[in-house]
Amino acid sequence: MHVVICGGGVVGAAAAFELSRRKVAVTVVERWRIAGAASGKSGGFLARDWCDGTPVAALARRSFDLHEIWAEQLGNAYGYRKVDTFSAALSIRRSLNSAKNSHLVPWLAPDAAHRSQLGSAATTAQLDPEAFTLALMKAALGHGGKLEIATVVQLHRTDGGKRAAGVILEDGREIVADAVILAMGPWSHVAARWVPLPPIYGLKGHSVVFKPEAPLPPEAVFAEFEDSDGAVLTPEIVPRADGSLYVCGLSGTSALPIDPAQVRPEDGGCEKLRDISVQLVPQLARAQVIAKQACYRPIARDGLPVIGTVPELEGTYVATGHSVWGCLTRRERPKPWPS
Repeated sequence: MHVVICGGGVVGAAAAFELSRRKVAVTVVERWRIAGAASGKSGGFLARDWCDGTPVAALARRSFDLHEIWAEQLGNAYGYRKVDTFSAALSIRRSLNSAKNSHLVPWLAPDAAHRSQLGSAATTAQLDPEAFTLALMKAALGHGGKLEIATVVQLHRTDGGKRAAGVILEDGREIVADAVILAMGPWSHVAARWVPLPPIYGLKGHSVVFKPEAPLPPEAVFAEFEDSDGAVLTPEIVPRADGSLYVCGLSGTSALPIDPAQVRPEDGGCEKLRDISVQLVPQLARAQVIAKQACYRPIARDGLPVIGTVPELEGTYVATGHSVWGCLTRRERPKPWPS
């Protein structure tokens, strides 16, 4: 059996790894580069129970547990580790009773209000998403998988158009396959020209990666920050195993470009996020900024991932709409969605 996977993000790479280690022939077709979009620019935060009470609760729990297994199988060259997770708040307009639980995260600003512990090493973890995606792809190639840097422009169909039998590339070449997986993230709207898919939107976000003078402990913080105008932002602060520190939490409004290589931060976006980061974590004022970036996370209208078989087209599967939980909810058994 031969499966073509359209998309070289974490979803496509995970599918390639799982299929290839089961002796299925796999070809990943990626337009730009592996982990070039959100899979290389997200926080890589994982939570076992934060999706409880939702339709993806079981998926999140299974995937969280699977990460520990994969870290052993892949050699953990991507900084996977368990972390404690906290909530905090800081306002530059008013006092927020910073004395409460001030011992929780000592490296936060003295005026920050430490709210509560959201997760422990038993329920939250973190990894470098780009390195993780690359490790998955490297393992898939080691199992005999193939990578094609090219643009898919259409599906090849047989049986009167009722079955997908491969993909057609922009240069006219065709890759024959027994099944096709569409794992194209926010660019799923391109695939919607070929197959019936629900709308998938791109939610833009900015992030900044710092290199502090000294590594911070394995503690992630979900913060609320009130600026001088009274606007409240929700930055997420995630120290990584390599000593860097990732911060996100500022959205954007520019439209999704058709070419992922053209995604750029908006003017002033990363600079504003850096200023907020320094106010929350004062030692970052002396830290080197090693990345200013933006990405678009795929999200469906109901906020749930779209995973399963494509109606009316045999041999075609889709996996997208994972929003901020791409590294967590990127694996599930195929199942159809409602018409």
